[in-house]
Amino acid sequence: MDRKNPVIRIEGLSKVFRGPEGEGFSALEDINLEIYPGEIYGIIGMSGAGKSTLVRCINFLERPTEGTVYFNDQDLFSLSKRELYNTRQSMGMIFQQFNLLMQRTVLGNVCFPLEIAGEDKESAEKRAVELLSMVGLTDKTYAYPAQLSGGQKQRVAIARALATNPQVLLCDEATSALDPATTRDVLTLLKDINKRLAITIVVITHEMRVIEEICNRVAIIDKSRIVEEGKVEDIFTKPKTAAARRLVFPEDHSVEILPGTRCCRIVFDGNSSFEPVIAGMVLDFRQVVNILFADTKNIDGKAFGQIVIQLPDNELMANRMIEYLRAKNLSVEEVDGYV
Repeated sequence: MDRKNPVIRIEGLSKVFRGPEGEGFSALEDINLEIYPGEIYGIIGMSGAGKSTLVRCINFLERPTEGTVYFNDQDLFSLSKRELYNTRQSMGMIFQQFNLLMQRTVLGNVCFPLEIAGEDKESAEKRAVELLSMVGLTDKTYAYPAQLSGGQKQRVAIARALATNPQVLLCDEATSALDPATTRDVLTLLKDINKRLAITIVVITHEMRVIEEICNRVAIIDKSRIVEEGKVEDIFTKPKTAAARRLVFPEDHSVEILPGTRCCRIVFDGNSSFEPVIAGMVLDFRQVVNILFADTKNIDGKAFGQIVIQLPDNELMANRMIEYLRAKNLSVEEVDGYV
């Protein structure tokens, strides 16, 4: 990954939509981001935060009100209409609702952007067949979208987005309409495409599990602003803002009042394995602990997440248990009253 020259650089970007009487609605405010070649970058936020507007500003389907977007160090504001069209061919896009042409076959859908670009029919079909093989849909070449499942439709949309050999793939809530199993399949495909083609992928989503599954870095957008940005493992284990904590530690899974006098949060930050550490501690100390909350995940073979436990009332025993956990290279902090 080239960390010196971002493929996408956003500086001071704001977007205001005007109503019929001139009143303004600020969808984005002072957005600054750098996205590097070959990475999978996530932008996450709740509904209405401004993330879909942001992805449309990246390829200038929406023109920013202030600030600008640089693509390969080229200011998109400086481009003519034709130059901007050519640049957009380097930024493929997939959507939540697939946006397939229902009257065309799968092959015809993948060929469509190549036809628009002036490719001859034979070359376009050859490229489309290659892409359908890549996304595992060779047997659906002459099927119509109405005959496909949601996951198959999204694979067609991915193949279509790759038709013009883009440098960047923009994914706007690309898995939101899919069930969990199909979502995993599509995310696995995107990871494979990223590695095989060295294509940069920008993932727009409201689902933390999508970010955890495939992204290297993530920006959290809240109320039209980027409030936190960094490596996924850093944001996941130590969120600094209230918006990040709402996404990482959902309120409906939290424990408001902790029983007992001593409780601690054990944080898995990727440096520890999923060994049965709690069970081992209970056996070693012959003391029962109460697990109040647990949310752990495996990201690229590493352990991430947290467990909150109630320690024994015996102060000496509680202290020894905390030291035992820290000796296992775990981050342990005592919590008082709230998770």
